[in-house]
Amino acid sequence: MLPLARNCTVRRHGPDTRVRPAAGSYNVSMRIAFYAPLKAPTHPTASGDRRVARLLMDALRMAGHTVELVSELRAFDRAGDIAHQQALRSAGLDAARALVARWRDGTNGTRPDLWFTYHLYYKAPDWLGPAVCAALDLPYAVAEASHAPKRLSGPWAMGEAAVLEALQQADLLLCPTAHDVPGLRLAAPAHTRIERLPPFLDPAPYQRAARKRALLRARLRLACALPQDQPWMVVAAMMRPGDKLASYGVLAQALSLLPDLPWQLLVAGDGAARAQVEALLSDAAPGRVHFLGACDARTMAAVYAAGDLFIWPAVNEAYGMAMLEAQAAGMAVVSCATRGVPDVVQDGVTGLLASAIAPQPLAVCARALLSDARLCAAMGRAAARFVDQQRSLVQAAARLRGLLGCLQDAAGTTPSAVDSDTGTTVSHP
Repeated sequence: MLPLARNCTVRRHGPDTRVRPAAGSYNVSMRIAFYAPLKAPTHPTASGDRRVARLLMDALRMAGHTVELVSELRAFDRAGDIAHQQALRSAGLDAARALVARWRDGTNGTRPDLWFTYHLYYKAPDWLGPAVCAALDLPYAVAEASHAPKRLSGPWAMGEAAVLEALQQADLLLCPTAHDVPGLRLAAPAHTRIERLPPFLDPAPYQRAARKRALLRARLRLACALPQDQPWMVVAAMMRPGDKLASYGVLAQALSLLPDLPWQLLVAGDGAARAQVEALLSDAAPGRVHFLGACDARTMAAVYAAGDLFIWPAVNEAYGMAMLEAQAAGMAVVSCATRGVPDVVQDGVTGLLASAIAPQPLAVCARALLSDARLCAAMGRAAARFVDQQRSLVQAAARLRGLLGCLQDAAGTTPSAVDSDTGTTVSHP
């Protein structure tokens, strides 16, 4: 592992390690080249990946860094088309050469201090970052990488081989969930730092909505003809074939096991599989399901604040940003304890997690909270505190400030620095 910077201290708080500048140190301001090979933060189609990319850029800027989105090239190959992958590789390496030429002569932009890639996996490898970092001797950081050895053969072998190369070159790997860590430890060399950066968001819009819960609930009750005296469950997810549709299928079966309880379901989302989703849920719970369609961020905050319980099976989901959003607005969550879900929902504290992705255990968890309004409300309050205190943009920015500052110092380069007391630009000691 790279040594810690001389002006950093490590303090342990339970299982987490917090890296922070020591008293009297400087806050290092770096120029960061940002790239998201799966989906750029400027992509026109909303998704969890685009959302997280934007949040990471916000957190890096809040940490005091200058962040430039250096490419919008999408390296994603959905179908396992080798010719398409080769074309993407060529385009990526061409873009890397152009960036190296631009930064090497210094005439068309300032050379970055560090390269930061978000979301690296076999269907969307990083063809730019490793090449640029090797040419310019830059530190290479990656957030949310995954290693799938079985993909080293088959139609995505080229992509997985590129991922493995990137992992072996990386100086810092940031993992949103504990689930990712063991695979990365097997793939990365000993010098690579592997650190946790849990999923996060800006809780402020959800907190504002929660303060208007009574008003928002009254408006939603009138708009959807909802009974006031029944708990309202909420779902927010895209309606597309594959894992999302599979989740809706598990949800529908779970709901069919709750006919004796009073409840309503609000569903926010749209997509190519909408007709199938509507059929599944309407058949499972006739007269109880209300489809809201695609909702913007402000509307979703209002829906979360008005509801009582968020429910989602999360089939094959890395962690589920919607569950974090719901908790920020004060909703308890029912989901399944698979992959990274336990990193965003505290089982028994902010919600209940089924032990497996199956209708029966999911229904058992939902029944427990639908039958106990006081417990559900208490978990909702705990959920809001959890996000505010442990999963907020502010916490993520502080974590990144420490980790990247120490990484930069360990790399031996000299970025600009800002005195934390005076705001004056100074030389890094």
